[in-house]
Amino acid sequence: MSRESLSSEPVQLVVTTSESAWRLDVFLAHHFTDSSRGHIRRGISAGGVAVDQKGAKPSYKLRPGQRVTIVLPELPRQCPRAENIPLDILYDDDHRAVVDKPPGMVVHPARGHWSGTLAGALQYHFGGRLSTTGGPTRPGIVHRLDRDTSGVILVAKSDQAHAKLAAQFQARTIRKEYFALVAGSPQRDRDVVDRPIGVHPHQREKMAIRRDESVSRPAETFYEVIERFDGFAAVRVEPKTGRTHQVRVHLSHIGCPVLCDRQYGGRARITRGEIRRDPKDDTVLLARQALHARRLRFSHPATGKPMDIEAPLPDDMAAVLAELREYRACM
Repeated sequence: MSRESLSSEPVQLVVTTSESAWRLDVFLAHHFTDSSRGHIRRGISAGGVAVDQKGAKPSYKLRPGQRVTIVLPELPRQCPRAENIPLDILYDDDHRAVVDKPPGMVVHPARGHWSGTLAGALQYHFGGRLSTTGGPTRPGIVHRLDRDTSGVILVAKSDQAHAKLAAQFQARTIRKEYFALVAGSPQRDRDVVDRPIGVHPHQREKMAIRRDESVSRPAETFYEVIERFDGFAAVRVEPKTGRTHQVRVHLSHIGCPVLCDRQYGGRARITRGEIRRDPKDDTVLLARQALHARRLRFSHPATGKPMDIEAPLPDDMAAVLAELREYRACM
């Protein structure tokens, strides 16, 4: 999904088949995530948006192939305020850094999350030595992880390095490996989930398997079961594509949602008692989705040297894994 920045210069977007029948204001909010829906609607009503060179209302339903031209005033934006937030820096040189993002940290500022972000921490640790390609609110940010997903994330220190790393993501030559704890146990030891993903038909903040090609994009995920437990499993996951929430949606699709994934699994936490089958023990072990970006393999943007960076399992997921192993040993 593309993410743009509004400015006073004309920007033109072409409606894809997956965006067919979307409202004009929804379409723009999807592409311009830094702007509020109200700002977008006001701009449309003021004549700042044209569809095939004609004015349109916010509720106008779009068709594939239509050209949407936008000229809206840019909202005042600043670089994230530098915040002295500890970071686990896995690798650092003149071209890029690799950080182990903790769970609960938002990658860049957005509505409701103006402080405590990875971008703010990067500003403190690296100052002006970050790429500007992503705009003022995303210095150095090449890719993202969900707020509650922990693990390896790349940071570019120059626009040239940013472009080369982004090209690797675009060409799918970067290998991303996740570690997940799931509810249930996959039927197969390893498999590929090849199901298209699109925006949920009724809940816009969610993604879903959408078989209609006009509202979805191809998505492919390889998984391998590492360990099986009573009612749970540890899984290695390699997404071949990079759709929003892809790993979470595909694991939920096979009946084994990521543990404590409120959005796709219906459970927000797990206690020690639930693992040990002891209703008296309500000690919470995990209160976020058990998904960790464990490894990233890519080519160094300056030397071309193969890089393989791994982040250790965070304490909360390690605690659940230890309990699962202990309970299995006692059975």
